Amino acid sequence: MIAETTILVADDDELLRALLEHRLRANGYNVIAASDGQEALDMARSHHPDLLVLDAMMPALDGFAVLNALQEDNELKALPVLMLTALRGEQDIVSALDQGASDYIVKPFLPDELISRISRILKKRADQ
Repeated sequence: MIAETTILVADDDELLRALLEHRLRANGYNVIAASDGQEALDMARSHHPDLLVLDAMMPALDGFAVLNALQEDNELKALPVLMLTALRGEQDIVSALDQGASDYIVKPFLPDELISRISRILKKRADQ
């Protein structure tokens, strides 16, 4: 099932994006990537990924604007979103979760924890 699972990674940090792509592919996922919020939203609409790993601070649209746009789109509002960001304030975390994020991880992060949380989110979605 993993091999057919597509994860969209949206982060403006090219090195981090490459690291995430490598790590996710090594764990059997298909990966597509976006370098800004607008591109992430466009790719979510055109590719219908199974999960979105989303940075909060990006050009064009920030992660919170992307979350809002996803919630307003009937075809995408069920898309699980894992926020992966340097924003660690309580208000940022609560806001992201209130706006529909499935989970929230603060950078720097443990790659194995990220993979574990992604697996948990995808399993929960499959069980529904």
